[in-house]
Amino acid sequence: MRVAISATGLHTPPASISNDELVASFNAYVEKFNQTHAAEIEAGTVAALAPSSSGFIVKASGIHSRHVVDRDGVLDIDRMRPSIRARSETEPSLMCEMGAAAANQALQRAGRRADEIDAVIVACSNMQRAYPAIAVELQAALGAGGFGYDMNVACASAAFGIQTAVDAVRQGSARRVLVVSPEICSGHLNFRNRDCHFIFGDAATAVVVEPLEEAHGEVVFEVLGTRLKTQFSNNIRNELGFLSPTEVPPRRWDELLFRQEGRKVFKEVVPMVAELLTTHLADLGLAPADVRRFWLHQANLGMNELIAKRVLGREATREEAPVILDEYANTSSAGSVIAFHKYQQGLQPGDAVVLSAFGAGYSAGSVVMRRA
Repeated sequence: MRVAISATGLHTPPASISNDELVASFNAYVEKFNQTHAAEIEAGTVAALAPSSSGFIVKASGIHSRHVVDRDGVLDIDRMRPSIRARSETEPSLMCEMGAAAANQALQRAGRRADEIDAVIVACSNMQRAYPAIAVELQAALGAGGFGYDMNVACASAAFGIQTAVDAVRQGSARRVLVVSPEICSGHLNFRNRDCHFIFGDAATAVVVEPLEEAHGEVVFEVLGTRLKTQFSNNIRNELGFLSPTEVPPRRWDELLFRQEGRKVFKEVVPMVAELLTTHLADLGLAPADVRRFWLHQANLGMNELIAKRVLGREATREEAPVILDEYANTSSAGSVIAFHKYQQGLQPGDAVVLSAFGAGYSAGSVVMRRA
């Protein structure tokens, strides 16, 4: 069966934090910390914290701002994490709410009703709770049929979800699948860590996958092939989990949040992803020059530019490899789908395109498509 992505959807939280605002908050925290621990710093028992700067952030990542579910909690130097209202069991979870907004937009663009969906996959880097599955909650909120389940492969989750959806449609276990990625990355980011306090933002995306012959969205992309790869690495970690409170001796919660060895990640992930894309295209009978657009994972501008250069053998233009991380920052698995959603203009029927995501694990996914 020929399978297509018939529409995408995007929910962007209205609140945004600029680099300057984030740096002002971080540096106020640094100043307070260094003053509070002046004696220990003088004695050499505590290391002084260094300030951040907007220039440092842009140079390190290409990020200028990020959307978040809550500004005030993040910028409060006595809290430095989102303030999210506790909800009752009768209210939709925040992830369900964000996912539904993106999903309903995707359904509208696909010309589909929710009851025509018979599988919902919530694929993202962190789940709001262990169970019941967010996907099952979202399935009920939308009024979809069939089944739903959650999956987590860090920043590559959406790509893994798309392959799973494509396989389900081809094999007949589902007719139409929603792949939804509600990423609340500000909730697992340590805003007190200078090396990473600027990296993440929040957003939710959705993708409708269905048989090509039945797809009637405004812009439809036939999926020519998908490919996944994982390779274990400790260089990107988030260890906060349900067993965290049981640890002896206990660790501070902020010690368990996202951290990475950035230089190692850059050095190891770039060749891994470039090889994945190059070999995948070759196996499908396509040359890199045949690809009109690369929607790459939006984590780091330098990483994306180098991957595109290795695949194409030259620098890629912004039209060939669009960038959204300047506005959104790293939204984990949602990033490449945001680029896909926002930068489809100019593509003609028959144009080959690639969506690729990569991250912790290491994990990487490639979705090669052709505009129908």
